[in-house]
Amino acid sequence: MSAGTRPHTRASLAAQLRDLGVRPGGTVLVHAGLRGLGFLCGGPEAVLLALRDVLGPAGTVVVPTHTPENSDPAGWTNPPVPADWWPVIRDGLPGFDPAVTPSRFMGAFAELVRTSPGARRSDHPHVSFAAIGPAAERILTGHRLDDMLGETSPLGRLHDLDADVLLLGVGHGSNTSLHLAEYRQPAVPRQRLGAARLIADGGREWVWWDDVRLDDGGFEPLGVDLDASGAVRLGPVGDGTGRLMRQRAAVDFAVRWLARNRGTETT
Repeated sequence: MSAGTRPHTRASLAAQLRDLGVRPGGTVLVHAGLRGLGFLCGGPEAVLLALRDVLGPAGTVVVPTHTPENSDPAGWTNPPVPADWWPVIRDGLPGFDPAVTPSRFMGAFAELVRTSPGARRSDHPHVSFAAIGPAAERILTGHRLDDMLGETSPLGRLHDLDADVLLLGVGHGSNTSLHLAEYRQPAVPRQRLGAARLIADGGREWVWWDDVRLDDGGFEPLGVDLDASGAVRLGPVGDGTGRLMRQRAAVDFAVRWLARNRGTETT
């Protein structure tokens, strides 16, 4: 470790989160990359405990628990797979089970929330969210297949609740709420999507739907302008940087930014 670093505890992290502006009793969507936060006494558990200490019993923690590999292999690009594999993968991919299926690429903090006692999870087979706290059911219920990150999704419910977004050790490229702004553009390209999900008898089925073609390619420059707008509070969390913002303000800014910088697109 470099000189000047020190271990960070539940208490010290809670103090930093309070200073950053986390609201007692609030609802917060968290995206976390813990590696950049330094030595955490207790790892992701210390971060979750600190956050819940600040939020209190009336607060709710929400995380993305997406499963991007549960998708049509014909669309895989990183890496692509041969076309003759596609039917094998479609037949063999385990069905998404909200209670069991782990998230992928979402990080240790998201997995800790997903597996915590009392946590709930939405049932979207591709872009689920998990939450713990009194607002969890309201946020997660009714996550429609064909509105992955739109108005009726958990992101839309968070917007209704005037929730916060907290980025810990990650930038706006991980800020899933910005996708809600894509849904609010006057015309956006759409695509056909598929995923496997568990059904009531313990079997599985392949489901298909049409939805917005998501594109986070411009989120980092969007985030630079969002930070500069004054809508984001920046401060130290551990050895890294925390960003806290009202989700409504971030989405409203992103709607205008995308309209200016990406323009309107047609299907």
